[in-house]
Amino acid sequence: MTQYLDFEKPLAEIEGKAEELRALARANEEMDVADEATALDAKAAAMLTDLYKDLTPWRKCQVARHPDRPHCKDYIQALFSEYTPLAGDRNFADDHSVMGGLARFNDQPVMVIGHEKGSDTKSRIERNFGMARPEGYRKAIRLMDMAGRFGLPVITLVDTPGAYPGKGAEERGQSEAIARSTEMCLRIGVPLVSVIIGEGGSGGAVAFATANRVAMLEHSVYSVISPEGCASILWKDAEKMREAAEALRLTAQDLHKLGVADRIISEPHGGAHRDRTAAIEGVGHAIGDMLKELTGKDRDALIKDRRQKFLDLGNKGLAA
Repeated sequence: MTQYLDFEKPLAEIEGKAEELRALARANEEMDVADEATALDAKAAAMLTDLYKDLTPWRKCQVARHPDRPHCKDYIQALFSEYTPLAGDRNFADDHSVMGGLARFNDQPVMVIGHEKGSDTKSRIERNFGMARPEGYRKAIRLMDMAGRFGLPVITLVDTPGAYPGKGAEERGQSEAIARSTEMCLRIGVPLVSVIIGEGGSGGAVAFATANRVAMLEHSVYSVISPEGCASILWKDAEKMREAAEALRLTAQDLHKLGVADRIISEPHGGAHRDRTAAIEGVGHAIGDMLKELTGKDRDALIKDRRQKFLDLGNKGLAA
C-alpha cells in the first residue's frame, strides 16, 4: 500500500478513486469502468509530475525520509554479491544501525558500509532509526582499516538523521568516535566513494562521507543539522522548519553547485519509493562510474585527491 506524504494528499484522493473503480469492476464483471479509471490515472500522472517538478527544500526532506525508500540493506542485497557481514567494534558491542562487510561489486572485491534505518517498527527499534552509537563508528573504522590493509575499495551508503545523542553514547565517546571515523576516511589509501541515499545528517553522515567522490540521490538531503533542530535553535520554534530547510541549502542541487556533492543520481518519477528497482539500478551505475574514475590512482594520489576535495569546499558559491 502506497504511503502518501502531506503534500501528496490530492494525488492520494485521485489514485484512491481509480482503485475504488477497479475494485467495483472486480466485484461486478458487468461494470465497465476502464475509461473512467484510465482518465483518473492520466490525471494522477499529470499531478505527480506537477508535484515533483519543483519540490521545495522541506518537501525534499519529506521525500528523503519516506519510509518506503530503499534502505542500505536493500542496496546491498541488490547490488552486491557474496556479501559477508562483519560485526562488532572489538571493544563494547555491535551497533545494528551500522551494517557492513566484505562483498563483490561487479565481481570486484570491496568493503561496503552503511547506515540502516529498518523497514518496520521492530527493525527500526533494533536499528535505532539509523542513528549510530560510538560502537557503530568504531565498527566502521575497523572495517575501513581492514579495507586499507587489503587494498579493497570502500563504498559507503549514508542514510541517517545524525549520530545518536543519548547519554550512554556521549559517555562512551560519541564525538571522539565520529572524529576518528572521519580521520580514517581521510587516511586510507584505497578508493572511497559515498552515496547519500536518504538523509545525510550532521557529523554522523560526514564520518562515512569524507570520500573521494560523493553522490546524492536527486531527492536526498545533506546538512549540518535537521531543519527542525535548526528552527528550534534560531527561532525557538520547530514549526519554522520550512524556513530552516530553505536557509540550510541541504538539497542535492544546491550541494552540487557548492561542490559538496560530485554528482546527482536521478530518481524515478515520483521519488525512489515509487520504483525501488530503478532507483537501486541508478545508484549501482553511479558507484561503478565513480570507482572507474579512481582506477589506477596510487595510494598517495587517492589520499591527496580526497584531502584536496575537502580543502576546496567553500570555494564555490551558489551564484557561480
